Amino acid sequence: MSHDRSPREAASDGGQAPVPSGAAAAFDAIHPPDPSLIDKCVHCGFCLPSCPTYVLWGEEMDSPRGRIYLMRAGLEGRAEMTPAFVGHFDACLGCMACVTSCPSGVQYAPLIEATRAQIERRYPRAFADRLFRSVIFALFPYPGRLRFALAPLAVLQWLGGSRRIRPAAEGRTPNGERQAANGERRTANGKRRTALFSRVSAMLSLAPSVTLRSLFSSIPSRTAAVGSRRLTVGLLTGCVQRLVFPRVNMATVNVLSAEGCDVLAPPDQGCCGALSLHAGRLDEARACARRTIEVFERAGVERVGVNAAGCGSSMKEYGQLLADDPAWAERARGFSARVRDVTEIVSELGAPRAPRHPLALRVAYHDACHLAHAQGVRQPPRDLLRSIPGVEILPFAEQEICCGSAGIYNLVEADAARELGDRKAARIDAVNPDLIATANPGCTLQMAAASARLGRVRRIRHPIEILDASIRGVDLR
Repeated sequence: MSHDRSPREAASDGGQAPVPSGAAAAFDAIHPPDPSLIDKCVHCGFCLPSCPTYVLWGEEMDSPRGRIYLMRAGLEGRAEMTPAFVGHFDACLGCMACVTSCPSGVQYAPLIEATRAQIERRYPRAFADRLFRSVIFALFPYPGRLRFALAPLAVLQWLGGSRRIRPAAEGRTPNGERQAANGERRTANGKRRTALFSRVSAMLSLAPSVTLRSLFSSIPSRTAAVGSRRLTVGLLTGCVQRLVFPRVNMATVNVLSAEGCDVLAPPDQGCCGALSLHAGRLDEARACARRTIEVFERAGVERVGVNAAGCGSSMKEYGQLLADDPAWAERARGFSARVRDVTEIVSELGAPRAPRHPLALRVAYHDACHLAHAQGVRQPPRDLLRSIPGVEILPFAEQEICCGSAGIYNLVEADAARELGDRKAARIDAVNPDLIATANPGCTLQMAAASARLGRVRRIRHPIEILDASIRGVDLR
């Protein structure tokens, strides 16, 4: 086999990419992918139409069953940790659509997380790649640092400068045609170099609209229930959510309070560890999990409410994440059992207490992958929206396909993410909604950027914001 072939070309004839001399074996003995979970895959192919990367490229090794094949090959010593091997797992969005479509009940989440943990520990990434990822994880999980990193953007937008930087970041020429992919280059030996321009462009195109007020806003540490108390809920305020979308947290507090919940937002909470967990940085994820558990245990809440799908998915996995830690395993299981998406809490409360005012809105509800596929929460957000008089939920094509956000995916795999975002925006544009609803901040940023590339300015709101507007009698138009 020639050494100048790309990983995807190598994958087309069985995934056996060229192995450079001295390559590291795929997995070591420290928590490799569980062979008992791998054995559940019967390679039936039901996952293929729901996998975003297979839909884009049609390559077997960029499908869930192809990646599971590579995991097995790594366990059996038939594959080594080459750039080609790693590339197939880097390309995975971790959206878990394959879990929804799998008739055999394959648990893909622990498999991809274990594989990525092996990659993060053992694979020598290029310096620029390591540096870029290090910057992301030095900023995003730390709201204090991220606040000051976003402050210049707030000032620039206040001065009207955001219009000057966005066109270069959109990946399109003046006549609307897509530019040649700048983000991905393959060298003769199969190693991938991701151009700094592509990643910086992705960051700029996804840059949120922020103000100094939003960056330094906060919600009360305790908000009393309206009327008799039905439940005590601790609210995860999040990292990006609290800085970029503080209105979502405020809407969450308003709705839960109006529905009879005492809402506690511990001021000493930090990152839940979702980004680290999904990227295979398990030690970081465990440290965040322990701190989060401790903070909400002290608060003494009955439920832990989450309004960001990726965060909720990870927090429901704490029992598994800390299963090998005797001091924390039981506490983690107990904590995860109390975690709910905010739409689940509204559903759990039963008959609405607060009156709903009509909102004449045609809404395209986009299922955030880590809510629908990873948590299996599909009906509560729709029931919440349908409880509002005048709201019509519009179906659109390919609702199960990821929008391309996927944690840090739209930053490190910018070209694939852009293509998926454009695809999602086009499907939603076809039904021309008044409003897009989604339950994850990353999806909101991704779809806003993709809609802008279509020449649309779409209003995108969390379902809890729409319900809050209805309860308060505020027009969202």
